[in-house]
Amino acid sequence: GEASFARTVLLASGPAWFEVRTDAGGLRLRATVTALSDLATLVARVRRIFDLDADPLAIDSALSPHPELEPRVRAIPGIRVPGAADPHEMLIRAMVGQQITVAAARTALTALADALGEEVAGPDGLTRLFPTMATIADHGAEVLRGPAARIRSIVGAARALAEGEVTLTIADDGSEQRRALLALPGVGPWTADYVRMRVLGDPDVFLPTDVAVRSGARALGIPAEGLETWAATVAPWRSYLSAHLWRAVPARPGRAATARTSTVRSPAPPASAEEVLT
Repeated sequence: GEASFARTVLLASGPAWFEVRTDAGGLRLRATVTALSDLATLVARVRRIFDLDADPLAIDSALSPHPELEPRVRAIPGIRVPGAADPHEMLIRAMVGQQITVAAARTALTALADALGEEVAGPDGLTRLFPTMATIADHGAEVLRGPAARIRSIVGAARALAEGEVTLTIADDGSEQRRALLALPGVGPWTADYVRMRVLGDPDVFLPTDVAVRSGARALGIPAEGLETWAATVAPWRSYLSAHLWRAVPARPGRAATARTSTVRSPAPPASAEEVLT
């Protein structure tokens, strides 16, 4: 069925809005930018969000020889790993989502954007930008909820980014980025590796402690003991293995069936591949 994803972003000349919609097996982009000079940047960001520069034939041919994965690859050929619209925002999203459900994280991020995000002109209610790091550093503690230590960590990370103590870009060296993130209070291996997967588009990241990854692995008959060793057999495509395992998580009892038409409208990009287009 038809699906779409829409959001606002801040570019060099000002705010922009875009919508990506499925269209006859492809994706159609509709966008409004403050200045035409921002259009190329916006297109590049959309390509990263939807992982459009991946090589699906190479990835599928590497994953499908594994009996546990072959049915999933056949069912979902060309799976993609979503990127990030903004590296700084991605770190805050990942930290907010630590040890809570996707639904709870989405609620917290929406509240953060509603309270601290700049209001801009946009269609269909898309009138908030994700808050700047400086704004989160100054006022995030007034809005964020949860353990005090986690709030301090999120606010501290935002301040480090705002003041340039930590750099986080799509051009970072992966190992150096990971070391810099792990030096931040409240950032552990899961967060650093998840950010590396999403921000750098690293195709070979695996998250062995991720609850959904482990649940998906069990559903496909991949033993939890030795999971990391098993995952190494699909290198250098472990990010795409993760995407398949996320999609393989069994539906919860009583969970409503997915509608044929779905629209995702959010101040931030989706947290997993299945939330991009379902």
